[in-house]
Amino acid sequence: MSKSQFVDFKAVKAAVTMEQVLQHYGLLDQMKRSGDSLSGPCPIHNGTNPTQFRVSVSKNCWNCFSDCKCGGNVLDFVAKKEDITVHAAALKLCEWFNLPTTDKPPEEENEPPRATPPAQRTPAPAPTASKEKSQPDDGTPNVPLKFRLEQLDGKHPYLTERGLTPETIVDFGLGHCAKGMMAGRIAIPIHNAEGKVVAYAGRWPGEPAEGTPKYKLPPGFRKSQELFNLDRAGKEPGPLVIVEGFFGAMKLWQCGLKRVVALMGSTLSTAQAELIRKHTDSRSQVIVMLDEDEAGRAGREDIVSRLAPWLFVKAHLFEQAGQQPEHLTPEELHNICGGAP
Repeated sequence: MSKSQFVDFKAVKAAVTMEQVLQHYGLLDQMKRSGDSLSGPCPIHNGTNPTQFRVSVSKNCWNCFSDCKCGGNVLDFVAKKEDITVHAAALKLCEWFNLPTTDKPPEEENEPPRATPPAQRTPAPAPTASKEKSQPDDGTPNVPLKFRLEQLDGKHPYLTERGLTPETIVDFGLGHCAKGMMAGRIAIPIHNAEGKVVAYAGRWPGEPAEGTPKYKLPPGFRKSQELFNLDRAGKEPGPLVIVEGFFGAMKLWQCGLKRVVALMGSTLSTAQAELIRKHTDSRSQVIVMLDEDEAGRAGREDIVSRLAPWLFVKAHLFEQAGQQPEHLTPEELHNICGGAP
């Protein structure tokens, strides 16, 4: 298979599960299943600890909490396992599971092509909105948009249902979009570190119908290259707070905690770690405040272990499962962040 062939990474991740990949390597029988999780020795660095490697079946992601200190999706796993690029890993997966490739990427499609799941295999379940996985880091920056979405309705009731004030809605440029790619969704501008809009995320207002994702991102946008709200947070004093989602960041900002960024997921990419490095120093404090669920806990452990060697990192653990940063009151945030709000 030619290395020049185009592979739709998103389609591959949707068509192939971590269970299928582990089965391909003959590793699935070595894993212990507990509910939604698989755990076992890390097959990447050939570890022996039976709990160091974990897979979330429903979220189709993995993490190694030992020597590798990394995680990701099926592409990242094969790339690490084979010591190859993500593109080469995608080509291998296409070959192993009979997925289509093309000689060049689609040029006139509004949506990327979907891979057809291999026969007699179960495709991965669609990821939930707040837990979309980061796309592989290939070093390509997101290009600033040459347009702006106009006539967004900032008075849509969903925004007030999420607890946002009119001032916050205006600050973040939010609004319901009536037409175009984000039609029917709340459009959320995403800026790069320099403050230029590089994409719009579309949040379905409420619980979407089955088969409709909560969040929609434009084709080609690499969220792994950005930290939501970094353009403003980077200018603020105090500890840098890292959350998962857009609304978590906006609610904390609204509560007065201005130095807050969102990963747009539960995994810290290499590019995002470098952005944090550029906006902090050895005297800086970082507070990791991810959702209190399986993916959030796994991401929290990974982030702390990766950032701790070069700055002070504090992880906030919620008391109850399912809690998120946006559920905190201003007083609780004040106590957690040492008076920052």
